[in-house]
Amino acid sequence: MTRHKSTVAEFLSENYDWFFVEFNAKLLESANYITRRQAIKLLGDILLDRSNSAVMTRYVSSKDNLRILMNLLREASKNIQLDAFHVFKLFVANRNKPTDIVNIIVANRSKLLRFFASFRIDKEDEQFEADKAQVVKEIAELEAKGPLFSGELHKFPGTPTASGELYKLPTTPLSRQLT
Repeated sequence: MTRHKSTVAEFLSENYDWFFVEFNAKLLESANYITRRQAIKLLGDILLDRSNSAVMTRYVSSKDNLRILMNLLREASKNIQLDAFHVFKLFVANRNKPTDIVNIIVANRSKLLRFFASFRIDKEDEQFEADKAQVVKEIAELEAKGPLFSGELHKFPGTPTASGELYKLPTTPLSRQLT
C-alpha cells in the first residue's frame, strides 16, 4: 500500500467508506496486539503520505476515528501509543476541525493533557517532544464550537465508562502537519 501511491490514493478515495469501517473494526480494534500494532503503523504511513491528503482530511474529520485513536493512546504498549500519537496529532493539527471533533477534544481536554504530561518514549527524540508540545498547546487553546454538550447531540460522562473508554459515542460514520 505504500509503494504504488497513486493507485492506493485512488482506491482509498473511491472506497473510503467500506475500507475504513473494515480497517478500523478488523485491524485497529483487533484483540491481537501484533495486528493492532501493524495496523496503526500502516495507517500513519497512509495518512502522512501527501498523495493521500484527501483521505487524511476525511479520516481526521470522523468522530468514530477519533474515538478509536484516543483509545489506542491508552494502550499498555508504548509502541502502539507512539504510532497512535502520530495519527492523533493529525486530528489536532487539522485547521478545519468539524464541530464534533473540537467538542470531543474539549470534553476530554483535562484527561488528554494529563496523559501527555506523562507520555514519554524510551529514547530522546527532539521532534517527538516538539510535536507533543504543539499538540498540548493546541488542545489547551482549543475552544468549544456550537451547542456544547446540550445532551441532545452528545452525552459525555464526566468519568470513564465501565469499559474504561475516554467517552462513548453512538455508533454511526490538513492543511498543516506537526512533523
